[in-house]
Amino acid sequence: MKKLAFLSAVFITLCSFAFTGYNVGDKAMDFKLKNVDGEMVSMSDYPNAKGFIVIFTCNHCPFAKAYEDRIIALDARYAPKGYPVIAINPNDPTAIAEDDYATMQQRAKAKNYQFPYLVDNTQNIAHTYGATRTPHVFVLQKSGSDFIVKYIGAIDDNSDDASAVKEKYVENAVESLLAGTPVNPTSTKAIGCGIKWKS
Repeated sequence: MKKLAFLSAVFITLCSFAFTGYNVGDKAMDFKLKNVDGEMVSMSDYPNAKGFIVIFTCNHCPFAKAYEDRIIALDARYAPKGYPVIAINPNDPTAIAEDDYATMQQRAKAKNYQFPYLVDNTQNIAHTYGATRTPHVFVLQKSGSDFIVKYIGAIDDNSDDASAVKEKYVENAVESLLAGTPVNPTSTKAIGCGIKWKS
């Protein structure tokens, strides 16, 4: 019995290491994370949503800062159409002090975020989704009580200059979902700072 229990534990451990996050078409798990206003937020809190633009981002990363106004614009455009932004900060604040909760609150207030900015203290949600960078986007479509991954990757094709963007990946994905047409591309390489994982 002890040997069986040991082998089961090893199997579970290996499975956890083998899991590298979601692929397009997977069902994404809901979460319950603390917002900058102190309230706990889940996707299930949005019964009328058609889907979500889940963005792993942070305070300090130059890429996250470069995309901040574009993230705000995505929410302003698509929240009324049923695809609100939910931003999640997965970074370990002991590694980057600027990514602590108090600074998240200051950042959200200064930029007048109209969307949740949640803290992933355990980093479990980032690990489960497979986020590796800030920003890293997962566009989800609601299907009954499920959340189906429809797009993973970058916001667009130019992190340096919003005026020079040629491909608006997230916008195109959401517009396709709204129109009932296939998303193309379904994935791109996320460009940004690596997530600061806990040691």
